[in-house]
Amino acid sequence: MLALRLARGSRPAVQVRRLLVAAASAGTGFLLLYVLAEATDRPAGSFPRLLWALVPLAATVQFAVAVARTDPATRPREGMDAAGLGPVRLTLAAAVSTAVACTLGCALALAAFLHLRGDLAGLPFDGAAVRMLHADRPLPVAAALTLLALVPLTASLTTALALRPRPPHAGLSPQTGVPWGVAITACGLTVLAYAGTGGPAVPAGWTLIAAGLALAGPGLAYACGTLVQAVRPGALRLLAGRSLQEEAPRIGRPLGVLCAVGAATLTALAARGQDGPLTPLGPLTGPAGLLVALCAAATLLTSAVESRQARYAVRATLAGLGTPGTVLRTAATVRAVALLAGCVPLVWGVAQLTSLALTR
Repeated sequence: MLALRLARGSRPAVQVRRLLVAAASAGTGFLLLYVLAEATDRPAGSFPRLLWALVPLAATVQFAVAVARTDPATRPREGMDAAGLGPVRLTLAAAVSTAVACTLGCALALAAFLHLRGDLAGLPFDGAAVRMLHADRPLPVAAALTLLALVPLTASLTTALALRPRPPHAGLSPQTGVPWGVAITACGLTVLAYAGTGGPAVPAGWTLIAAGLALAGPGLAYACGTLVQAVRPGALRLLAGRSLQEEAPRIGRPLGVLCAVGAATLTALAARGQDGPLTPLGPLTGPAGLLVALCAAATLLTSAVESRQARYAVRATLAGLGTPGTVLRTAATVRAVALLAGCVPLVWGVAQLTSLALTR
């Protein structure tokens, strides 16, 4: 009840972000149901398809956690402990709110899936995808509900772990994850080189690459901030560079995941031009890739919103000192250009390496 009351009293921007989480969950749930329907018709090769379907699930969970972090209703405030709303209970409220949004999306996915199969009659587009969704074969109800339950359970548990109260790690630099990120990315490239263009090892290799880039992302963002301040910087570049270095722990990991998505897109385009299109999820491969890309981009934007909320006191101080608003907007543009300049070569390099690994 507490989570529902907090959700009902949230601002429209927060409600829109929750609706986006529900929409991402609906897309992921539909993909999981499609994989189940494919398994009933073609059991051979169902495990690799399930592994590929877990990639949108991971992207949806990451987006849901980012939205929970920016929710003002679950942020600790003064006097909340006296009302019985300590950090632990607020974390539970965030997990419940995430579970509610994901459950709503999965319910919509189930309704749309059954409607397109022709199981729910009386509405437009009834049975429009009978052949693609294999309506001639019965859908296992228990398996369908189990797959759909993966989305809210995984998202809520990950949210609770990410927002749990823990002491701050003093002195931890963003660059500490770069060596581990490079090593894990190299392991992913090795897996792709041995896997070739098919088999369950391909999504495992891409998962390792995404995890490695996510670990190295904070160091990349911090390095971009350092480059902005290089060679006799003025006040504007100092402001942009220091802000980017401060934001690196928040936006670094979503930035690394987005770089992995960009590299995968370039690799898929290169493979399409050489060996034909890669369609591990059949006709839903394109929508699944689009869902992953949108979730990764939305996660990065949501993390940027979180960083902006954390810099509210600094912006208020600068405004009180008479700093023009154009200076703050120009500094934000400089940060975005610096990140773009640092990420484009990384995405291109990883795409080249993955293309070589897959065609080895």
